[in-house]
Formats: sequence, structure tokens, C-alpha cells
Amino acid sequence: MIIESRFNGPPGSGNGGWSAGVFAAASGAPGPVEVTLRRPPPLEIPLTLVDGEVRDPEGLVVAQVRPAEEDPRAVVPPVDLPAARAASAAYPGLVDHPFPGCYVCGPDRPDGLRIFPGRLPDGRTAAPFRVPGSVTAATVWAALDCPGGWAVIAPGRPYVLGRIAAVVAALPEPGDECVVTGAMVGGGGRKALVHTSLYAPDGTLLARARATWIAVAAHAG
Repeated sequence: MIIESRFNGPPGSGNGGWSAGVFAAASGAPGPVEVTLRRPPPLEIPLTLVDGEVRDPEGLVVAQVRPAEEDPRAVVPPVDLPAARAASAAYPGLVDHPFPGCYVCGPDRPDGLRIFPGRLPDGRTAAPFRVPGSVTAATVWAALDCPGGWAVIAPGRPYVLGRIAAVVAALPEPGDECVVTGAMVGGGGRKALVHTSLYAPDGTLLARARATWIAVAAHAG
């Protein structure tokens, strides 16, 4: 496995959702998988998965992959596309983003997924998601990543993904304009628990995830 440099999150490391999706696919597990990131996923370096551990060439553990129980409650209700567009227009990352080059939600990435999750009145996040021409399970894991983080990210208090478990029922169709929703559901201290959901244009639930985000120092990255 190699996380290509274009799929970065914070500078010099892989986007958490994309990387976790790659690791989950490599595991070959038939059911839901939970991925715990133990260190920032390195870019352009061969990684191996053995006995549930993703390791770099020096043997350092990058991530752990294990089966996860499916939680049907981990669904964030949908919103229609106009509501998602309105929320996205007020995306705080357009003004203040800890990692503006992020492949998923970075405004500095015209070649990225450009998912810009803005807040709804009830505190959830929502954003439209134009599906790229080439879509894999890792694309969906990536799309389920940042909308959860932006439910907790605040100015001067960035977060990074620590753990994510996703269920992908179906891949979105290339070119479709889908909707992603996110919500904070718990946590304390430096940890925040979030849920995210991906909906097709007709409102069908395509995928969902639950994740733990970790607050980091403002200068981290």
C-alpha cells in the first residue's frame, strides 16, 4: 500500500479518511472495519498490513485495523441539496482552515474533493459532494471524514482524525451531487465523537461512519 501525496490531509501526511479507507480495503474484511491511526499516515512510502497492523518500512505501527460491530444508530439525518449548499456557503474553512491543502476539505485544492461542511442551525454540518470520475471505497471513507471534524473544529483549536469505522452500502455514481452530513455526538477533553452520513441525490443512504477526533496544538501539521 502507498498513500499517494495528492491524498494528503495535514502537510506531509495522508488524509485520515482516505488512508483509513485504503487500509480497510487491504484488510479484505467482509464486514464493517474500524481503523485506528497511531501516527500520521506517511506519503509515498510502502506500507504493509500484517495481523491487523499497518507498518512502515522501519516497522513502526501506522494504524491498527480490526472488525467493528455495525451500529445502525450512527446515522446523521439528511438534508436536501439546497440546504446543504446554503450551509456550505458559510463553511468556516474558507476563512480559517488549519490545513487548507487537505485533499477532502481544503480550499487550496482545486483537484481535491472540495467538501466544504458548514453548520446547520441545529449544530450538524452539511455539504454537497460532487463525486469524482473515479470513485472507490477509499473515496467514500474520505468523504465521511472531514464533515465530522468540522462539527467540532473551532478557530485556534484544530482536530485530526484518530479512529473511524465506516459502513459503505454502495458507491456513489461519478458525477452525482450527493450530500454529506456530520454531527458531534459526545466526547470530552481532547476527544470528540462524531457521526457522518453520505446520501445519494435521491436521498438514499450510501454510507455512514462513526469516528473519534483528537484536538491538537494549533501549530501541529
